[in-house]
Amino acid sequence: MTTLLALDTATEACSVALLHDGKVLTHYEVIPRLHAQKLLPMIKDLLAEAGIGLSALDAIAFGRGPGAFTGVRIAIGVVQGLAFGLDRPVLPVSNLAALAQRAFREQGATQVAAAIDARMDEVYWGCYREVAGEMKLAGEEAVMAPEHAVLPSAATGDWFGAGTGWGYAERIAAVVSAQDATLLPHAQDLLTLGRFAWHRGEAIVADDAQPVYLRDKVATPKAR
Repeated sequence: MTTLLALDTATEACSVALLHDGKVLTHYEVIPRLHAQKLLPMIKDLLAEAGIGLSALDAIAFGRGPGAFTGVRIAIGVVQGLAFGLDRPVLPVSNLAALAQRAFREQGATQVAAAIDARMDEVYWGCYREVAGEMKLAGEEAVMAPEHAVLPSAATGDWFGAGTGWGYAERIAAVVSAQDATLLPHAQDLLTLGRFAWHRGEAIVADDAQPVYLRDKVATPKAR
């Protein structure tokens, strides 16, 4: 039976989730700027609760962004360190997809406009539809001004707005039937998406784990 670990630090939330023996265990905290200190102890506690060691893992799923640059880098660093040491593959998962998956899990929303506050007066944006329990991207993920955030062409039915980007709701062009601007990605939903990817054979070697910032210019050094 597959044993998967999922972890996420891309937003204010820090969370881990474990699938073992068909059961899911999770730990989730909103702890801005404490991810680096808290993540490894959270993983250790979760494994202890399940009564297993790191060597029992088959793969590790992680939030690959978009999100806070520092947070995404923390997740990549930890997952690569663990995966290298264990010689296990990894499963990169979009944080926007995880947001949509959480809205599906908690709200039953089958069409989700996921938005994460990207600062600099922009949002990370992606629209998702549920297919056999998995939230699938409709179109592309992008970073943009709220005024440019729209639903997919020919979109019909009710859409749910999920994520901190909906703090710009009055400026977002997309029209939704309901929204929750407090929603953050949760490792439980990363785990769900990671399981789908695992069964499709989409795991990659840890060396190939890359952050997805969506912004071309992340930290451009100032000219001397």
